[in-house]
Amino acid sequence: MQHVDVKIHGPVATVMMNRADRHNALSPRLMEELQTAFGDIHQEGRVRAVVLAAAGEHFCAGIDLAILDEIARMPPQEALQEFIHAWRHYADLLEQILRFPKPVIAAVDGAAIGAGLGLALTADLMVVSQRATLSAAAVRRGLVDGATTALIAFRSGAATAAKMMLTGESMGAEEAYRRGLCEPPVAAEQIWVAASDLAKVCCKAPREAVQATKRALNEQIGETLMTQIAAGIADSAAVCSTDAAKEGVAAFLEKRDPDWL
Repeated sequence: MQHVDVKIHGPVATVMMNRADRHNALSPRLMEELQTAFGDIHQEGRVRAVVLAAAGEHFCAGIDLAILDEIARMPPQEALQEFIHAWRHYADLLEQILRFPKPVIAAVDGAAIGAGLGLALTADLMVVSQRATLSAAAVRRGLVDGATTALIAFRSGAATAAKMMLTGESMGAEEAYRRGLCEPPVAAEQIWVAASDLAKVCCKAPREAVQATKRALNEQIGETLMTQIAAGIADSAAVCSTDAAKEGVAAFLEKRDPDWL
């Protein structure tokens, strides 16, 4: 695989996003490779838990806006179908990890932005570095990130989701910990070790009990989560076709302030 590395250390597998030159922004290729990696690990009997990590200075910059910009240049009807396809691909990845039968621990160093934050929140537990920042700035680009909204609300409540989604402001590691989104922050150089240690703790329980507990958490307590994600990505795709979204994405790529007419 080009953008994902998988390594196994005893009962713990590490899935490492490695598109550091783009801050691990989620391109179709990266999402496909993540799906392949989790599919392979699902079948690997010796693996009892997974650490989801990233190379470079940031965990994930979200959906690659260059892809959305390319789609926006297509004829309107064709563009709408491509937007729907792109966001459904993202939703499929989220659902695959949420339904994954083994514990997943996200190791977040640097920024986790928008869809990248959503990806981290599909993990059962999140370990963050002291320099980590969590943000969902879609609204500042004229976009909607409905899936991440649902996941923030699921993990930390509607008040946290409202603050993050409506302001687009970044949340530091300590505040994220206070709001229950993550474990206590650790030094950046200890992020993988801390995540791996937590994964090993999860490995101590029998497989059947862990799998049933994950189903209880993500499919019973979170019984409406998948529906909320599906509705959210529908909104995300629809809004991508608006003039505001086109301007917001173009302004970001051109490194200028958007002109909201």
